[in-house]
Order: sequence, then C-alpha cells, then structure tokens
Amino acid sequence: MTGRAPACHSGTNSPLRDLSTVAIALRALERTNTISTTFEQLGLQPELLRALADMNFTEPTPIQAQAIPHALAGNDILASAQTGSGKSAAFGLPIISALLDRPRGTTHALILAPTRELAEQITVHLTALAKHTTIRVAAIYGGVAFGKQITALKRGTEIIVATPGRLLDHMREGNARLRDVSILVLDEADRMLDMGFLPSVRKILSLLPKERQTLFFSATLPPAISALVREMLNEPVRIELALQSAHIETLTQRLYAVPQEKKTELLIELLKDNNIFTAIAFTRTKARANRLAAALSKHDVPTELIHGDRSQAQRTRALDSLKKGKVRILVATDIAARGIDVAELGHVINYDVPLAAEDYVHRVGRTARAKASGDAITFVASDEEPLIHKIEYVLGRKLEREVNPLFPEVPAVAPKPRRVFSSRSRRRR
Repeated sequence: MTGRAPACHSGTNSPLRDLSTVAIALRALERTNTISTTFEQLGLQPELLRALADMNFTEPTPIQAQAIPHALAGNDILASAQTGSGKSAAFGLPIISALLDRPRGTTHALILAPTRELAEQITVHLTALAKHTTIRVAAIYGGVAFGKQITALKRGTEIIVATPGRLLDHMREGNARLRDVSILVLDEADRMLDMGFLPSVRKILSLLPKERQTLFFSATLPPAISALVREMLNEPVRIELALQSAHIETLTQRLYAVPQEKKTELLIELLKDNNIFTAIAFTRTKARANRLAAALSKHDVPTELIHGDRSQAQRTRALDSLKKGKVRILVATDIAARGIDVAELGHVINYDVPLAAEDYVHRVGRTARAKASGDAITFVASDEEPLIHKIEYVLGRKLEREVNPLFPEVPAVAPKPRRVFSSRSRRRR
C-alpha cells in the first residue's frame, strides 16, 4: 500500500475536492442501499444525463449503481465484475464528472485495458458519454500506425485509454505526458496478468503521480493481483458482482456431451436450427480457432475469426461483419475476445470448455444482455468433465444437459466425478 492519504481527504489531489459534490455522492450511497436507484439519483451532471438519454440508458446496472457513488466520493474501488456488466460507464461517468471543471488539453485520467478491442470499446463508450462536454478521449493500442495516436497526444486529450505495451512505447518517445493523471483505472486486470503485462503495468505505475484515485476491476484475484492491489489501492471499497451474469433469468445454459473429434460435426448439426442466427464460438487455442473457422466455411456457414495472430484490421473487420449480420459465426479465443460487444447476440457456443470458471462467466455474459434472451451452449468432451464440475461448483448449481442429436440413443447424464486420493490416503487404505 502506498503512503498516500485517502482520495477524498481535504487537501489531497483528489479530482473531487468540491465538498458539495462529495455530499451529493454520499447521499447517493445511502439511496443505493435502500431503494432502486436511477441515474438522476446518483448526482450526475445534466450533460451526462443527456448523454445517457441519447444512449437509451434508463437505469443503472448493479455495478454502476454500486460503483458510481463511491467513485464520485473519491474512494478507491476494488471491484469483481465481468465484461458486459456496464463497467465502462461505472468508471467512465465518474471520470467525466470529475473532469468537467478541469483544464482542457491535459491528461487527467488513464484507463489501462488488456486488448485492443476492449480499449477501443471503452473509448467509443466514453466518447458517447462525453458527447455534451468538451472532454476528449484517445485510444492508444498496438496493431495500428503511431501517426494518429501521436497527433491526439500532442493535441492534448483529457482521458487516455491504452494497452500497456503501446502506452510504454509512447512514453519512451516522450509522446504521452502523464504527470497530471489523478484517476487511474485498471480494467480486467486478471487478463492483463494472464497476458504477461505485469512488468509493463508496474513500470507505468512507477511513472504516475502517487496521489491519485484508483479504480480496479478484475474477475479474479490471484496472488500477483493481490500484491498489486496492496501497492495500488488505499482502503478500497470492495464490490463483488463477478458471477452474476451466469444467473440471468433470460439466459439459458445447456451442455452437450460429445467426443472431441465430433465437436465440429455437432456444431454444424445444431446450426441447422435457424434460431442460431448470430453466435460467438469460443475455442481454447488459436490453432483450434483456425481449424473450426475453416471447417465452418467449408460447410457454407458465413464465418469470421478473431485471435491474437490476426491483424487489427482483420479483427476490426471480423467484429464489424458480425455486428452487421454479414456472418453467422464469429470464432474467437478468450484473450482476443475481451472487449467484443455485440448487441442482440443470440448465442454463445463454448466449443471448448474454458480452463477457468471465471472465463465461462465472461463468455456467457456476452449474450442475454439488457434484459434480452440468450442461449449459452457448451460442448463437453470426456476429458473436460472435471472443468465442468469446477464451473458448476463455482456457480453453485448444475447446468442442464441435452441429448446429443448425433447420438440420440445415449442418455444425457453427467458421469460422477472420480474421487482422487492422495498418496497419503491410499497408504491409509
């Protein structure tokens, strides 16, 4: 933990030094604990309420209702929440609110994200929220030329949304000046560590002002993140919503037992149902994503592909094609898929069972959004059964199993998990 004073303490460099603003935020905190909260009740400025109305946002999501008052009050936040829960507005609205009376042309807020897609998505979202203000947002990520990013940085931007590697490149070249950053956000920090960004994150943190407000969003808290939390945050408010997306009433979740070598055949069989019109199919590796996309295309299923080896132009085109209905299936890996946001996505297909239960939640949370219905389908090979048992344990319930249409005579029952004995227990026997 740093030695800085609490972010809302009088005399600090907190962006929320106006005590009347803090008082409004504290009253909003009381309301979120007692009644259904509206955006108006959160104490947001008229410019932000107009933008929310333009975007047809009528009421806060749970993460927004809980995080916005604390952020407006200047508190550090440690939140467990997945993509699709409304996190961008949960931290974006307080940031824009805090910067409305700050000088223009100076970067006051930095948001770090693990992937290009997520950085771009956050940028688009915050730009829409700031529509009725003069606050500018710049996206800084790899896979594209430096030119436009350098222009945006030299012109001056109040909010930077960046992937760690490309931001460090600009900092080494002297393009990014972060000495006035008073708000830092780490979004999907667990994925940043999975992708090996910890050294880059630590380097960036060492170059930022020590006096700042920090908002930290992560699905899980492995040991490396726990250490980072202690370094970054000062008496943070804890918000835990990470697993809620797997319990949405409008989300149907189904499992199909299927041999590994029959997964593609099963998917093609299920696609004969015209109700599966827009879907993301998740694979565990880039090689499996390539093979699945090729097989689907061979069967005349309009398909696009996103993973880490695809160029930014290819990834942007793939996502745009899915959003516009030009393709039926987007095949993606977990890492590259962070930040994919498709309105009215009907289905998520777990072609491979994810290794972590939290990744299952991230995947299925991309459908059944904004109270729409959605369907999550998971293919389970025999060697993946332990992963499903782990997911069910974390979710606290069994997932529904369907009869595999390729083998209708085989009952859709789950094998009992095999008990594993340690060498010590075997000796006692």
